[in-house]
Amino acid sequence: MEATIALRLPRDAASVPVIRQLLDSSLQALGVIPQIREDIQLMLSEACSNVIQHATPSDDYMVSTELSRDRCIIKVVDAGNGFDFDGASSSAPASTSEHGRGLLIMQALADDIRFVNRHEKGSIVCLEKALRFVDDAPGLSLLLNEELELDEGLPEVVGDGPHVGDHLPAGDHADVK
Repeated sequence: MEATIALRLPRDAASVPVIRQLLDSSLQALGVIPQIREDIQLMLSEACSNVIQHATPSDDYMVSTELSRDRCIIKVVDAGNGFDFDGASSSAPASTSEHGRGLLIMQALADDIRFVNRHEKGSIVCLEKALRFVDDAPGLSLLLNEELELDEGLPEVVGDGPHVGDHLPAGDHADVK
């Protein structure tokens, strides 16, 4: 089984708790341990907050989460002016600063993190975190059961429903895998 959540959200602070609660409810239902859920919530909040603060002139952004096997993969995609991740990650904020720690927090909590700057077409932040489950968690049999996946095969994708990159020019969202 693979679970995917994809939302197009307004670039507004009120959108952050919505996606956090939606993802956390899914992780809790699958039996992911609380510490991992908290790490994922914080990483997601920081990535979304960066879009809200910095992704001008974009009016919205996309969040895609994929729960597959033992991984949670989060992609936050904006259509703003782009962001220099290299320059931002090399300079540490002052100890008294109230801002500037988001990238450091994401880097500390994620098992893997990738940034793509699509100069004047926005940015993509891809965060990955290994999932750990409580004993007898539904996620152990739903996400990790290879025999079930092999018996049922992969579902065919039909139609042209919404996708994470729909609001982006063709090919721009393909840089992060």
